[in-house]
Amino acid sequence: MKYDVTALGELLIDFIAAEPSAQGNLQFEANPGGAPCNVLSMLQNLGRKTAFIGKVGDDGFGRQLREAVESCGVDLCGLMMDKEIHSTLAFVHKLPDGDRDFSFYRNPGADMMLKEDEINEDLIRNARIFHFGSLSLTGEPVRTATQKALRIAEENQVLRSYDPNLRMPLWSSESEAREQILWGMAHCDILKIADNEILWLSGKDDYDEGIAWLQERFAIPVIFLTLGPEGSRIYFNGERRDIPPFLQENTIETTGAGDTFCACMLDGILETGMDHLTMEKLVQSAVFASAAASLITTRKGALKAMPSRKEVQTFLSLNK
Repeated sequence: MKYDVTALGELLIDFIAAEPSAQGNLQFEANPGGAPCNVLSMLQNLGRKTAFIGKVGDDGFGRQLREAVESCGVDLCGLMMDKEIHSTLAFVHKLPDGDRDFSFYRNPGADMMLKEDEINEDLIRNARIFHFGSLSLTGEPVRTATQKALRIAEENQVLRSYDPNLRMPLWSSESEAREQILWGMAHCDILKIADNEILWLSGKDDYDEGIAWLQERFAIPVIFLTLGPEGSRIYFNGERRDIPPFLQENTIETTGAGDTFCACMLDGILETGMDHLTMEKLVQSAVFASAAASLITTRKGALKAMPSRKEVQTFLSLNK
């Protein structure tokens, strides 16, 4: 295969709150972002070959995004530039508890404008894993484009990886969000889902009950549940394993931590292959993934701040 992972979805500017100006005004730093490309950036750092399918505006931000992703080594022959609609922007405010509040300028944004006939099908056919999220399911025409991409993956026996990455302000209604996110669950082999997402989706108050609810409805072979400062859990072959977090005082903000974790888990699956996957292999990958996620929380932004394999290994050796 030419590519280890091809991803489809949003590529946008994350304006992350910085120190106030001398006049006391709030300032933001324009960081290239978007969950699918964050995942690809980390995979490139781990030595994987990746490609991206998506759309940005033919504007200053769009050009900044293209240059940033190109500098990470990601193949961008599937990236479209929209001359009519501007690149999507997200403003990220850090909350007192360390979580984040998002304000999106995307009504519409260029990432929503990807059409099904603009998809470079070879990027999917020639990949070992196809990765997607739910932001490309929030509206048309990108929803239909995503559905087509999944059909191509399925027809070519390409593994499908899914991270819902719920951003409720981007949905017209909670019922639509639920319907589309569940559609994604029916079309994946590997699922990375966050603690708040499984509770919202299942209506349960317990994580294990939420995962059980999901597994009753969808035959998803591998599920990773991220729990923020509580670590993560792996669900595979009827077993559950808990992975402790690597907490540190140097954490700035958590943007990109889940994407970093997801990329490392995909790297582990690529290394072993689904046919030879074991819980022990997944646990090894999850420990590495937790360390990488911990490192990214000490840096501003995500896409251009991903750690190298050597950095993660050094961090692990110092935190045994």
